[in-house]
Amino acid sequence: MIALVLTLALSGGPLPDPAPEPSAAVAGPRESTADGLLREAKNLRYAQRWFEAAAAYRAFLAAHPDSPRGAEARFWLAASLESDQRWDEAAEAYTVFLDTHPDQRLLGKEARMNRVRCWGIRQGQHPRATPGLLEALKDPYLDVQVAAALQLAKVCDPRAADGLRKGLQVPGYADACASALATMGLKSSVAARDRQARFLVIRIKETGKPDTVTIRLALSLARAVGNYLTDAQIRQARAKGFELEGITDQAASMPRGSVLLSVDDAKSSVKVTVE
Repeated sequence: MIALVLTLALSGGPLPDPAPEPSAAVAGPRESTADGLLREAKNLRYAQRWFEAAAAYRAFLAAHPDSPRGAEARFWLAASLESDQRWDEAAEAYTVFLDTHPDQRLLGKEARMNRVRCWGIRQGQHPRATPGLLEALKDPYLDVQVAAALQLAKVCDPRAADGLRKGLQVPGYADACASALATMGLKSSVAARDRQARFLVIRIKETGKPDTVTIRLALSLARAVGNYLTDAQIRQARAKGFELEGITDQAASMPRGSVLLSVDDAKSSVKVTVE
C-alpha cells in the first residue's frame, strides 16, 4: 500500500481516499436495556398480547425499579391486566400506581376510573371490591364518585344513592343516574336538580380597560376555570382554601347567584359566580 501511494504521488495521480471512520451520527445512539424492555412491552400491548405485555412491564419494573419511566410502566401494567380481564390483579396494580405516583394527575384520574370498573365487575366475588367502591364514593373527582355509585347501583346497594344524585348534575351521567335511582325505587329529585346551579359565570376585568369579559361555562367543564387564572391568582385561591380540583362539587352545592371565587393581581381581577 505504501509503495502504491509513493508511486501515485510521484506520478501526480490521485491519492486513494482513506478508509471511512465509524460515525456516531450515522450509527445513532444505542438503545438502553430499559428502553428496549419498554419498547417490547408496548409492541406486545399494541398487538393485544396482554398476558405477555404485562409480563414485560413487570420485567422492566423488576430490573429498573427507580426508573423515571416507572409511572408509565406501572400504569400500562395495570391497563394490560385489565385488558386481559384479570380484574383483581388490575385493581391492585392501579392501586400500586396511585400510591407510588400520586403526582400523576391525568393518568391518576384514569387509573381511578379503571379501578372502579374492575371493582364493579368483581362485586360479591372479591372481598376488596365493594369496600373499594365505597371508598371511591369519597374520591376527590366527582366523575369517580358517580362511576362508583353506578357500579354499586347494579346490585341495588342503597349507599349509592347520594352519588347517583350528584350524578344528576353531570350531563354525561345524568340519564344513567336517573335510571339507576328509578330502578332502586328512589326519586331522582329532578325538580331540586333544576333549582341547582348549571353554569359558572367567569367575569374578568383587566386593569386599565373599561369592559368586563364574561364567560359562561357548563358545570361539567367547571375545572376549566383554572385556565383563566394566572399563577398568582391560583396561589391566592389556594391560600383562601379553594382547590380548583374540587370546583365542580363546590359549585353544585351552592345556590344560584353565589360568588364561588374572587381573586385579583396587578393585571386583572376574576370573579366566578354560580348561575
